[in-house]
Amino acid sequence: MKRILVLLISTLFLTGCSVTGGKKIVRISHGQSETHPDHIGLLAFEKHIEDRLGDKYDIQIFPNELLGAAVKAIELTQTGAIDFVVCSTSNLETFDNIYEIFSMPYLFDSVDAYHATMENKEITDAIYKSTESSGFEAVTWFEAGTRNFYATKPIETPEDLKGMKIRVQQSPANVKMMSAFGAAAAPMSFGEVYTAIQQHVIDGAENNELALTNNKHGEVAKYYIYDRHQMVPDMLVGNLNFLNSLTPEERQIFDEAAEICTEAEREAWDKEIENAKQLAMDMGVNFKEVDTEAFKSKVVGVQEELMAGNEKLRPIFDRIQEINAQIGGGQVG
Repeated sequence: MKRILVLLISTLFLTGCSVTGGKKIVRISHGQSETHPDHIGLLAFEKHIEDRLGDKYDIQIFPNELLGAAVKAIELTQTGAIDFVVCSTSNLETFDNIYEIFSMPYLFDSVDAYHATMENKEITDAIYKSTESSGFEAVTWFEAGTRNFYATKPIETPEDLKGMKIRVQQSPANVKMMSAFGAAAAPMSFGEVYTAIQQHVIDGAENNELALTNNKHGEVAKYYIYDRHQMVPDMLVGNLNFLNSLTPEERQIFDEAAEICTEAEREAWDKEIENAKQLAMDMGVNFKEVDTEAFKSKVVGVQEELMAGNEKLRPIFDRIQEINAQIGGGQVG
């Protein structure tokens, strides 16, 4: 039924009118629930724009992959059938491989270094605009936490991953990372993960704690470890034709809304993570700290392999290492 609904909505958008009552309808797609921090951030985005431009724009937010999984929603954003989509950086790698930088394991030494990087426009502006030739660009980033492994059986060392089939985001870099761990990568849509674990198609996945509760993965995977292999943002991506159609004054308001929604999303994130961990423990999920260095040692070659195959990555990597050195250990995650 969900796939039929997606098809009907997508067809309507491709053939229907985007103006109602004199207002331009601005459609935003994301794959999370309505309680997720991404959605809360987008509500702040909607409020800021409609408070100032409510006579011109009607912001409509579609959660839960209603407009399709991330790849499909990005394609709809390319064509202008929808105007914005929240997606992971791994989904953007096929449009410009500069986004591979975020899939690099153990890129950041701490959450503080990660946040400092994402707030550094000298680094992010070039990345955001890299997909202009594909018809869209990122306008801001969302906190997506620290990615860790969770599975149907305990994982305490990298060796425990050998032979396991783990869902990863659709990214060549993630496949290489899993191979280095000795596991089999299973790229698939996030919406398919629960059933895949439940039916033993895969042994587990890797994500932040909210996946356990908002998406109920804690019902089928009871072991979660803190190996902290990635800190990967989500991106709010906008159709380039739409963004270029805005007047300078309107674009300023949309840019302000982007900053406000990131602040709202990050504030909601910090609260939700603590709640999610408690709820997951109530569901019977076991949380365990592990030796991060043991996991890191298995994938050091992946960083060099990625940079050897992509000349865009080395300058960004080196700049991030400078930030790591400046900030030090900071907040680990």
